[in-house]
Amino acid sequence: MDDKKRTARYWMAFLILAVFLMILFVWNVNAGSIHLSVSEILNIIFRHQGDATAYNIIWEIRLPRILSVIILGGALSVSGFLLQTFFNNPIAGPFVLGISSGAKLVVALLMIYFLSRSISMGSAAMIIAAFIGSMISMGFVLLVAKKVHNMSMLVISGVMIGYICSAVTDFVVTFADDSNIVNLHNWSLGSFSGMSWGNVKVMAIVVLLTMVIVFFMSKPIGAYQLGEVYAQNMGVNIKLFRIGLILLSSILSACVTAFAGPISFVGIAVPHIVKSLLKTARPLLVIPACFLGGAVFCLFCDLIARTVFAPTELSISSVTAVFGAPVVIYIMIRRQKRN
Repeated sequence: MDDKKRTARYWMAFLILAVFLMILFVWNVNAGSIHLSVSEILNIIFRHQGDATAYNIIWEIRLPRILSVIILGGALSVSGFLLQTFFNNPIAGPFVLGISSGAKLVVALLMIYFLSRSISMGSAAMIIAAFIGSMISMGFVLLVAKKVHNMSMLVISGVMIGYICSAVTDFVVTFADDSNIVNLHNWSLGSFSGMSWGNVKVMAIVVLLTMVIVFFMSKPIGAYQLGEVYAQNMGVNIKLFRIGLILLSSILSACVTAFAGPISFVGIAVPHIVKSLLKTARPLLVIPACFLGGAVFCLFCDLIARTVFAPTELSISSVTAVFGAPVVIYIMIRRQKRN
């Protein structure tokens, strides 16, 4: 009976996430200066019929942005889950540990370098630059982790690394050319605006390939959650496994930072919400649920960022912080009570 209840709970959780995803997808397509009925939206998307202006707005602006939000939101959430598994800490995440800020710094430096020479920076170059920045930040975090065994100190160190990277980025942006600052400003605050089908194609390939590898690592992750000794007894090569977790989480967070800039709290809040919804930490269930949850959370936050003060658009990080920070505070209070 318990197994049946658990299975029903899992199906219900995935159904809830899928329904929210569909509702928010349609809502995001319709939100903006032009309002369309569901039938008009379906005609434009599936039959390629409808008003020319509405058709161009949906196909060239809204759909690439919405798909980007789904892909990158899911990637960021899974990256947070991998980091939480690696550090065995519920508030470890790409933004909190300074990984996103490191990626932001290297991308900003390269963007300024290329833009000052009137050279456009390709998607692949941005992802590689963000990955290098992520790995540099992660290297500093791991060095601190070797010296400090207290997890709260590790998180504080990550936050400090993030502040240093952000300060250097702000300093560099301040002394960049005026034309470069305009291009960098929105991106450095976090934004899904200006996405193209080319961007969607590149991020989809990178995220999909990484997610396949993460999914195949479900069993070793499950064993690692029960302790290093247990994982070793189950035949997991701990050294290779830990390197794999670092690389995969860095690729996912780098892809997000390269296209949308640093986005706060998604990587911490969503995995926790998903685990609470499923009432399990089994990676085989949590990984796809995290992807769906991250997509739903970011679609909701992006909708608010676009519409609340339209035509002015809020930075996505400001909105995700409003909804994600209370979850992090709750996690910390709950953890303190347990201790």
